[in-house]
Amino acid sequence: MASSNPTGLHFSLAIHHPASGCLGDQNLKRLVTDMWGGLARNSATDYIGEFPAIPLHCGRVPEVGLVCKRVFDMVFSASVLVLLSPVLAVIAAAIKLDSPGPVFYSSERIGKKGRVFRCTKFRTMVADAERRRAEIMHMNERDGVLFKVTRDPRVTRPGRWLRRYSLDELPQFWNVLKGEMSVVGPRPPLVSEVKEYKLSHLRRLDVTPGITGLWQVQGRQDPSFASYVSLDVAYIDNWSVWLDFKIILRTIAVVLAGTGA
Repeated sequence: MASSNPTGLHFSLAIHHPASGCLGDQNLKRLVTDMWGGLARNSATDYIGEFPAIPLHCGRVPEVGLVCKRVFDMVFSASVLVLLSPVLAVIAAAIKLDSPGPVFYSSERIGKKGRVFRCTKFRTMVADAERRRAEIMHMNERDGVLFKVTRDPRVTRPGRWLRRYSLDELPQFWNVLKGEMSVVGPRPPLVSEVKEYKLSHLRRLDVTPGITGLWQVQGRQDPSFASYVSLDVAYIDNWSVWLDFKIILRTIAVVLAGTGA
């Protein structure tokens, strides 16, 4: 925060801790700053020890809802993996027979609060796809951080079919069982993508990433990164168990329509 004082020194410190002054289970973020100008002049202040502080955010943590979300994630994911195990076996065989390389593709992703984990999908591209990415960068259809090529020449024959019906995402239910992902939430970004994030984009990392989310069911018409982030933030700010349920139902409709790729 910019301000002026006789010493010419300007500093601020963000502090995040449980708020005893708020109703229910909530978190409070305060900004510790000098009091000679800027925002502090017109802002309500309290004190952390001898330091004046400006409350920035006070938000309720829906503990019961989050427990229900986790229980649902575990039950739903286990059911999908068991009931669709014959389908998973057929997909694995098709990938192995079509092209050399592993059945699964694993990449480092950034999860909740910046935790790094390995996200697993069925392989839908040739084995050297990462090495060949530079050759098709000029074909990128997205702006900013995201990368997408509709007719990507690296995609294999079964890969096109898997992507169309989002079947390549099925192994991620194992990530959900492990607690690294949720059924619904912002998609987990690549490490390289997060390196290009602005401060405001980090809101996406406040929650557990998901297999599907608001953007997957209603944001495909606008492929911009701004739309991607705004829908994720809207999900975070308006989350409820009922919202997750509606997103899952709409995801099933999108998958059956074959508009996943």
